[in-house]
Amino acid sequence: MPLLPAHVRAVLWMVLGCVAFSGLWVMIRLASEELHPFAIVVWRNFIGLLWLMPMLLTTPGLLKIERLPGHVRRATSGVVATFATFYAVANAPLANVLSINYTAPLFATVAAALFLGERIRWIRGAALAIGFAGMLLVLRPGTTDMSPGLWAALVSALATAYSYIAIKALTGVDDVRAVTAWSFILTTPVSMVLAIPFWSWPSANLWPILIALGACAAAGQLALSRAFALADASAVLPYDFVRFGIITAAGILLFGERYDLLTLLGGAIILASSIALALRERALARK
Repeated sequence: MPLLPAHVRAVLWMVLGCVAFSGLWVMIRLASEELHPFAIVVWRNFIGLLWLMPMLLTTPGLLKIERLPGHVRRATSGVVATFATFYAVANAPLANVLSINYTAPLFATVAAALFLGERIRWIRGAALAIGFAGMLLVLRPGTTDMSPGLWAALVSALATAYSYIAIKALTGVDDVRAVTAWSFILTTPVSMVLAIPFWSWPSANLWPILIALGACAAAGQLALSRAFALADASAVLPYDFVRFGIITAAGILLFGERYDLLTLLGGAIILASSIALALRERALARK
């Protein structure tokens, strides 16, 4: 029997994932001082896959070809989301990028209504309205410049929203380790091709950062998959505030970024609305 209940282990995996992804973003920003963000994506995928190889070699039969189409759909949006996220992290304030990234569940809810026929009742509608109001607080159109990095963050949120819909087809069907492994296997060769125009080789001093970057990416993906496999999203999403706190602190302490109260408030509102949507999904599922 496990030493800890499933819901407790889910929370611990979620917190570990938040720490790993926070470390990933810090490594992206550090590596971007020398490499183009698109070249960093290649090393993220390749080194992350190397970190996963011991698991793949010691778990025969983990990867099942018959489930490949579902993984391809997820990987397609994953490539777009990863390239856009890396560019945004390298070129925009970290807390702003993360706040926009939190809108992905909101966009996914709208997409599910448009393409899957899901109904948006007043509770969902209110959560969506509040979430998008939070995004307006972060972006403040007309008063702040929409830099290429912030536009990339929006593209990342939209692509991640599509990934959420694709993942629904895989939930409960495939091993969470296989979901993580396929994402690295499928995106690595594609990212290599897309990054050719921006390619440059890293210096010797950058290798420790790239190795840590790949480790954080692999650990974060595995931890997040474990968390969602052990508990409902509504049970673990509140702990994503850990990531918001770490990344905001990293932006301030490591990179000298400064945030106003409206930006931080907007990010908190967006995350809160995403949690409200997750709670509503659980309530509907129970009914």
